[in-house]
Amino acid sequence: MQENEKLEKKAILVGYKTPDNISFEYEMDELKLLCEAINIEVIDSITQSGDSINIKTYLRKGKMNELVDLIEVTGANLIVYNDELSPSQMQNINKLVDVTVYDRTYIILEIFKQRAKTKEALLQVEIATLRYMRARLVGLHEGLSRQRGGGSNGGAYGKGRGETQLEIDRRNVGDRIVLLKKQLAQVTKERALQRKKRSSSQTPIICLVGYTNSGKSSMLNAIMQYSSLQKKEVESKNMLFATLETSSRLIKLANNHSFILTDTVGFVSKLPTVLVEAFKSTLEEITEADLIVHVVDASNPEFEKQIQTTNEVLAEIGVINIPTIYAFNKIDKVDNYLYVPSDYTKVTRTSTVTNRGIETLIKEIEVEVFKGEEQITILLPYSEAKYVNTLKTSSNVEAMEYLEQGIKIKAKVSKNLAKELNRFLIKES
Repeated sequence: MQENEKLEKKAILVGYKTPDNISFEYEMDELKLLCEAINIEVIDSITQSGDSINIKTYLRKGKMNELVDLIEVTGANLIVYNDELSPSQMQNINKLVDVTVYDRTYIILEIFKQRAKTKEALLQVEIATLRYMRARLVGLHEGLSRQRGGGSNGGAYGKGRGETQLEIDRRNVGDRIVLLKKQLAQVTKERALQRKKRSSSQTPIICLVGYTNSGKSSMLNAIMQYSSLQKKEVESKNMLFATLETSSRLIKLANNHSFILTDTVGFVSKLPTVLVEAFKSTLEEITEADLIVHVVDASNPEFEKQIQTTNEVLAEIGVINIPTIYAFNKIDKVDNYLYVPSDYTKVTRTSTVTNRGIETLIKEIEVEVFKGEEQITILLPYSEAKYVNTLKTSSNVEAMEYLEQGIKIKAKVSKNLAKELNRFLIKES
């Protein structure tokens, strides 16, 4: 039965190429992958070029007629548009075709709905979906009568049944969004407290960012193999948006350097605004990072476009002036030497499959986040022993001795921690 359901979804992709869209072919190829991610079989496509999309039906009249004919010839029962359709476009197109109409935003939302697992992700996806659907509710009621009602039901206000039901549905959706946002706010508050706790520990935070399926989760697992702590791997699959949840792991290296490594949700071209807005609380993790590792799929010929898309989303959520290392991943799939444009100053070539470049990347991370370290020797009173755990988890402790008057510690620490511990400084004898 499930296999039959897959076969029933036969789609035609529809795209409009404007002169300034140099990545149009890439977007259409990506749309096909997005459809396949939710078991939609793409059987054909139709495109049009011009200065601007038709505000009424997306395609102009002649090309729209071609689409109607193509649907009949191919037996397609679904059309998927490469752009987000306005509610009025959706209505007008539905009047011309007798098949289901989706747009790019709907497809991405459906993928997110299928991938969401945690309470936070489920809340975020539902909020985004409801916001998207609320603007399109009018299309669900276009067939209802809008004639003025008589008697006790309609005379007082003169509203048609369709209008009344539309208002009810919009209010219900609005109420549901308010409820979900309250629940999400509580989860967000808990996440903020966790971030504050991590921040107070003086442990550097490194965020893995990148295009969907670039290998961020695999990168976290690969780096974790160099940690002396328990290795609880995160789920890693070769699929679009395999990870919607933010996962963090404390990495402790052999030289006692420690940092928190965080995996984040992947990005995609034309990532729906409603999703960016809903996931802002999760993406805020990136804005507070000490370092960003931008994971790039080096085997994808459009990797520069993917980098640009990721950087645009990062800018949208307020990520500015955070040091970045570009990890060109999946180098095992590249036959020739990968030329990397000089725009990306801090670059390493990696493969989480062969482990190539992982140690180099870790060293680059260390250089970046621990470059401001200072060598200190302190004598901690036993009443201030709380700092011992901070030093052990966030610094390179070289020696520790328990004396009658306190704990003598020699360590390399961050400038901020050195300043905080300044009052305990002693000269080595």
